[in-house]
Amino acid sequence: MKRARLIRKLPFLLLLFSPLLCGADLSTYRGFQFGMSLDAAAKHSGMDMSEVTTIHERPARIQELTWNPGRFSGTSGDTDPVEQVVFSFYNGQLFRIVVNYDDQKTQGLSADDLTEAFSTRYGAATHPPPETRFPSTVFSAGVTVVACWADAEYSFNLAQSPYGSSFELIAFSKHLNALAHVAIATGIQMDAQEAPERQKAEEQNAQSKSDKARLVNKGHFRP
Repeated sequence: MKRARLIRKLPFLLLLFSPLLCGADLSTYRGFQFGMSLDAAAKHSGMDMSEVTTIHERPARIQELTWNPGRFSGTSGDTDPVEQVVFSFYNGQLFRIVVNYDDQKTQGLSADDLTEAFSTRYGAATHPPPETRFPSTVFSAGVTVVACWADAEYSFNLAQSPYGSSFELIAFSKHLNALAHVAIATGIQMDAQEAPERQKAEEQNAQSKSDKARLVNKGHFRP
């Protein structure tokens, strides 16, 4: 549920003011291509489809796959700073990637240090206003976006915890993320509208089971 709240609260248009980057490929992360199928992503990660979590079923299916690179990378896991990656899918298409970094392997590094490292791959970063935040499943105050890389289709955002000790990368396809955002909001509204009727049906079902059990147990009960 926390992941669902994180996705639906993500301000998908927040960073559209970021400049275009010439030559920087923002469509992929470690071989995972935005728009790729869930099946292809699972195979590329080395994981099984049974490890996929469904967050919403309607009006579009939103699913997640949590990947720990160290689980498959052998000895390289000792130096890989990535602790885990959460891939989100809209109707089977990869639309969002959240990369969480190991605190011990980023210890002592500043936001400027990480921004410099990302800039060698993605080009010059822009720095949004200090109050620019994304929701977080860990920190109630959210995470602060400290650097951005974006083009017309994709957005990569380096975020830092309120206490400055943790970093994560939040990347998404602008088009698919917008569709997912609308679908999730619509699904939540549908669930809320149907909640009273659904609760009533569940109560009636529970009462029916209780009545049947009463008849059986009453006939067999002996003091």
